[in-house]
Amino acid sequence: MSKLLPLFIAGPLLGAVLIPLIARLNRRLPEWLALLITLCLLGAAGGLYFRGPAYLTYAVGGHLPPLGINLVLDGLSHLLLLTVSLVTSLVVIYSMTYLEQYTGKRWFYALYLMILTGMNGVLLAGDIFTLFVFLEIAALATYTLVAFGVEKKELEAALRYLMIGTVASILILFGIGLLYGLTGTLNFADLSRSLPEGAPYAKILISVLFLVGFGMKAALVPFHAWLPDAHTSAPAPVSATLSGVLIKVLGVYALIRIFYNVLGLSPVISGILSFLGVLSILAGGLLALGQGDLKRLLAYSSISQVGYIILGVSLGSPLGLLGGLFHLFNHALFKSLLFLDAGAIEYSTGTRNLKELGGLKEKMPWTYVTTLTASLSISGLPPFNGFWSKLLIIFACIQLGRLWLAAAAILGSILTLAYFLKVQKYAFFEKLPDKLVDIREVPWSMRLPMVLLALLCLAIGLVFPLMVNVFINPAVAAVTAYLGGR
Repeated sequence: MSKLLPLFIAGPLLGAVLIPLIARLNRRLPEWLALLITLCLLGAAGGLYFRGPAYLTYAVGGHLPPLGINLVLDGLSHLLLLTVSLVTSLVVIYSMTYLEQYTGKRWFYALYLMILTGMNGVLLAGDIFTLFVFLEIAALATYTLVAFGVEKKELEAALRYLMIGTVASILILFGIGLLYGLTGTLNFADLSRSLPEGAPYAKILISVLFLVGFGMKAALVPFHAWLPDAHTSAPAPVSATLSGVLIKVLGVYALIRIFYNVLGLSPVISGILSFLGVLSILAGGLLALGQGDLKRLLAYSSISQVGYIILGVSLGSPLGLLGGLFHLFNHALFKSLLFLDAGAIEYSTGTRNLKELGGLKEKMPWTYVTTLTASLSISGLPPFNGFWSKLLIIFACIQLGRLWLAAAAILGSILTLAYFLKVQKYAFFEKLPDKLVDIREVPWSMRLPMVLLALLCLAIGLVFPLMVNVFINPAVAAVTAYLGGR
């Protein structure tokens, strides 16, 4: 089974190389190849849950660590690998019709597979430098796809994202250098054991560098400035991927690996992460409430929801981790769905401005139902999946006696419900503008991923104990093995 691990990186990388070449034969081949690759990876990720062991390693080229590159799959990376494969497969199906309005589709799919290569590489990296290399591969491809429309606003947003992302990468690289200087190794399995008992100031500096660097990648407040413009400018499939999985893989996952596997979750770091989580929940929610652009509203909503994930994992308790990691998976589903819905609305109406919409409930019933499902899920209403993950996070805060954190999480859900009621009112229930009387529902190739994601939001909420036992608990077990750090 371990021989499957390099295929998660080599498969999309080979596809990215082949797509510009095969596009000369037939213009539809790139999208079908991208779909084939993502579906195969989804099948492999799902199959490993039921056929493979909980922990797998693969030494690239047969060279064992610490000198060789080691790929590692545990419960945490497996959960994210499955999430990434699921979201990217559905996004590729959606984009097959959505991208007809763009030129250069072959470059989109090539770059999209490069993002997938980078994310899978980050998840499987057995050492921190390999993680950094794949993080940069995913980030560089994302910068380009944010500017895919090549209009002024897209180029400006991509440039801003590039500049902030570069600062984040420099900070992370400095942290890696200091960590290597202290320990003489970069392997995750060796780093925690190799940290010297002394050098407290060096450890503090390393922690700050990683916290700010990966905090930028995760778009935590106050490191979030790049995200709203990037989401607003990017095509809907890119926004769905960026918010659904990319910021979690490059930011949240990396923070968990660093502060659980390597440095240890000290009370100080736990407190800082909890504060940043609450700050993101409330600031993101308040900023979303004032937005008139649907995608910009969803961007600030992503900042708020990432705050819930960080709050859960920052608590350091098994229940907090369970809620945080469950919300990570749930958010990948309903936020990807919301961005696909926003893309469907813009595709049919030509606008994302909520004040220019209205009456879409009758004209776009499938989009209405899927948007309503995702809105109820992200707001934390039963019986949808988001209810259970938020409830677990709130209970974890109460369990530790941190009632103000629980109160902030509840307030964040109220804000979330408020701005999604605003979306429902202006987009679907107001009077239909005269200029939209002739619009119609998006094609089935776009509706199918939306419907499947909506069904998953409901189904996971109804069978959440099974979901937790099969998928989330192994991830929690992989993280709690390092509770307390050194």
